[in-house]
Amino acid sequence: MSVDQESSTTARIAASITAAIVERRLMPGTKLAEQKLADIYSCSRTLVRQALNQLSRDRLVTLHPARGAFVAEPSIEEARQVFETRQMLEAAMLTQLVERITPAQIKQLRAHLKQEREAVARTDVPGRTRLLADFHVLLAQMLGNEVLAEMLSDLLSRSSLIALMYQSSHSAAESQAEHESIVDALETKDRKAVQKLMSAHLGHVEANLRLNPRVKDLKEALSSL
Repeated sequence: MSVDQESSTTARIAASITAAIVERRLMPGTKLAEQKLADIYSCSRTLVRQALNQLSRDRLVTLHPARGAFVAEPSIEEARQVFETRQMLEAAMLTQLVERITPAQIKQLRAHLKQEREAVARTDVPGRTRLLADFHVLLAQMLGNEVLAEMLSDLLSRSSLIALMYQSSHSAAESQAEHESIVDALETKDRKAVQKLMSAHLGHVEANLRLNPRVKDLKEALSSL
């Protein structure tokens, strides 16, 4: 296998595992056994190890000496920091985009919203999860800023991990409706409304995560027994 082929296989493995995390097919804490992955992808353990190292750098996988690789389990503090960072990045992104967005881009966003609505309506959990995340990356790509798009993609993958661990009964339909409102405001180039809507949207997603423990200690947890 050539160097290019090895690099392509490593990237394919990393992308496949990332997609499984984002689409909630791999739960936090899942063990990622090298030999099992090598069998699944019909490649060497060396290439699997390279992919796992890449995912470790992206904070999607945790590597434990002598124990192996596991899907990461973000802490509550990390969850808060991820959403704080998204608030800052996406606010700055929309400030620029609202001034530059074109009718063709609005049409592209409307087509994406249609896919979101259809996925929500048919209760396609993996599909709607991916589409709802891709909406934010699509906005970054419309600025022509691939670095920002990659950063957001990384944060959104981590957000999906966080949702797996801490999400309560947050409605995908609610998120989808908020995306519709954001695009409406972008179309009318209403900068204040766009900023307010995105901030509220991210706030709602974070608010629907159980980031505050219900009890403070073991004694309180067992007090009803």
